[in-house]
Amino acid sequence: MTDYKTAIVTGAGTGIGKAVATALLRAGWNTVFCGRRKPVLNKAIAEAGSTQAKALAVACDISKADQVDDLFETVAAAFGRVDLLFNNAGTSYKSTLIDEIPVEVWNEVVGVNLTGSFLCARAAFGAMRRQRPMGGRIINNGSVSAYAPRPGSVPYTATKHAITGLTKTLALDGRPYDIACGQIDIGNALTDMAQAMTVGVPQANGSIAAEAVMDVQQVANAVLHMASLPLDANVLFMTVMATKMPYVGRG
Repeated sequence: MTDYKTAIVTGAGTGIGKAVATALLRAGWNTVFCGRRKPVLNKAIAEAGSTQAKALAVACDISKADQVDDLFETVAAAFGRVDLLFNNAGTSYKSTLIDEIPVEVWNEVVGVNLTGSFLCARAAFGAMRRQRPMGGRIINNGSVSAYAPRPGSVPYTATKHAITGLTKTLALDGRPYDIACGQIDIGNALTDMAQAMTVGVPQANGSIAAEAVMDVQQVANAVLHMASLPLDANVLFMTVMATKMPYVGRG
């Protein structure tokens, strides 16, 4: 155990999760890199470089309750407490009309994006409520799709709207226990997953167009700011987006 605060980042092997976990680690947080592929997590930690704070890679499918329980037990044994959960792991599906979306795809997207976020928040809330000193912070990765859908995105958009409800309820229920909850809604951060944005993606008017993107490090900086606040202050919702992406007035 150390005097450092402890953070858990899901989906930390690549993309936004990797950038945020790396930023937290370099800023002095003991950071748990969580994802399904242990070698990818280990590589992300190695690329973060030498730090005074400790990094731990834990393989976990967040859609499985038993694996999430094991994750939090591992973190408790390693660090003694949980101060921050960044509920980041998520998945999506190609642009498809609802009647052509297989039910298995719906179940998979809901299982990761919504059930997975619920399971991790549930475990984090329980740990934060019972640890001494009590409290902590949960930051959910929403999306600008929590406000405005892209064409053909029923599973992803539905789960991201639901994340907003999860955020608001956790922010309310966490008050007596010094548990703050906020949401970061991200638009077009340039990761491998978002590479298609630079080539062309479906627009609301039926066209295909390239969209503006931003450096994923800006997302990491924003999450780091949210995480660094004292527990009597909270960023409830923050939108961080490429300035020129078609979001405001998207339709």
